[in-house]
Amino acid sequence: MIDHWRRKARDLKRETSALYFAVRDPRVPWYAKALAAGVVAYVFSPIDLIPDFIPLLGYLDELLILPLGVMVVRAMIPEDVLAECRQRATRLEGQPRSWIAAVVIVATWLALALAGGYWLAGWLGWSR
Repeated sequence: MIDHWRRKARDLKRETSALYFAVRDPRVPWYAKALAAGVVAYVFSPIDLIPDFIPLLGYLDELLILPLGVMVVRAMIPEDVLAECRQRATRLEGQPRSWIAAVVIVATWLALALAGGYWLAGWLGWSR
């Protein structure tokens, strides 16, 4: 049973990588690109709606939100384009990951959090 869930998680990761490639394909409609970009950003982001350290609930967003997002986006992408993107994603499995991309994602989230905190402090009248 554990192997079954590992395979499902690997398949979901491959589908997410395929969506990344689909976002960059000119044959995909803009609305599918926008939703796919959001799903891909959420998957690769170290920040979750429900933090993973919370027992059981921590993985609830990955178990519900991500598969639903992937299914919705897949329905918006032409099948031939999605098949090509899946092939590209399969070729990338097992290759080294980019730490630079991880740093950029974390820096982006940190900048957004700081900007939101600064805005909130001004709105609450805490800044002078």
